[in-house]
Amino acid sequence: MDNFLEAKTAHEKKILGEMLRLYCRKKHGVKDGLCPECGALYAYACGKIDRCPFMKEKTFCSACKVHCYGQEMRNKIKTVMRFSGPRMMLYHPLLVIKHMIVGLRTRKTHD
Repeated sequence: MDNFLEAKTAHEKKILGEMLRLYCRKKHGVKDGLCPECGALYAYACGKIDRCPFMKEKTFCSACKVHCYGQEMRNKIKTVMRFSGPRMMLYHPLLVIKHMIVGLRTRKTHD
């Protein structure tokens, strides 16, 4: 795996982790870390990220033509994204800006 791909994978996992922690704190009342349900969702999503054959080309999972998540997990991650996405700019603005830059850079590279 090249450095760009490693960095992109690590960044995607970091964003996902922060979104899940925000969701879990606000919805499940967990102060530090993740509850078992959110932890399982994080592990599942990280496994999918690690095995993604399109990681180098894709911008975001939501833009992917292949839906590798099972229906139940897809619904759960959508719920987390819908809740945490708008709030991330308040809690982690630099992470969001970096995520947007990585997305734009990936899109430019593969257009």
